[in-house]
Amino acid sequence: MKILIIEDEINAAKELERILHQLDPANVVLAIIDSVGESIEFLKRKSPPDLIFSDIQLADGMCFEIYREIPVKSPIIFCTAYDEYMLDALETNAVSYILKPITEEAVSKALEKYKRLRSAFEPIAATRAIAELGQQLKYTYKKTLLVEQREKIIPLPVSDIAYLYLENAVIKIATLKGQQYFITSTLDELERMLDPESFYRANRQFIINRFAITSIERFFSRKLVSKLIVEPPETIVISKANASDFLRWLEGVA
Repeated sequence: MKILIIEDEINAAKELERILHQLDPANVVLAIIDSVGESIEFLKRKSPPDLIFSDIQLADGMCFEIYREIPVKSPIIFCTAYDEYMLDALETNAVSYILKPITEEAVSKALEKYKRLRSAFEPIAATRAIAELGQQLKYTYKKTLLVEQREKIIPLPVSDIAYLYLENAVIKIATLKGQQYFITSTLDELERMLDPESFYRANRQFIINRFAITSIERFFSRKLVSKLIVEPPETIVISKANASDFLRWLEGVA
């Protein structure tokens, strides 16, 4: 089961992650996020998790701001030190409400309740799976991009690309051999054209090739920095919200 933890107390989040793995080693924590803003960014960009464990008071506001901002369809188990928000929680996709401190017994009971109610959410999962399959069947990722160099248009194999970079509204492409080209597409369009098994949208400015990565370094605030075969014009930072997803992608884990 793919689980998202939204919690600004790192010790509580790590303990919840430990309990989830203890109860079922197949449970996968996609990310631990501590703020409203990063939660919205994550849920906008990623497929919905099977289940969300959510604290209520976060570093930059109340978690209900997340669920008002975007239509979250995943069921939610709330974890909080306060019980006065229970009525607000019930207006979301809440399936349970755990009072802190979090215990294995409380998490186990909440998961059992979720499993009993899961049939109500199965149509969502089925719809998502059908949509993803339809995209795979109707879309073929680009093998070659047409790039520009002076007055020439050059067919560039995507396997030669190290990274794509947005700078001053212009998309630049650097190859594994250090050559540089320009292309007239947007970074969002290119993200859809390129096979996500090989290319990752590191942030708003960079798309990087798996085979161009030489190492990953830890950055402050639990962010990551990706080092490439060719030196990029600026540091490629992966946000804390996307760090776990990026490492799983790098390992080739779906």
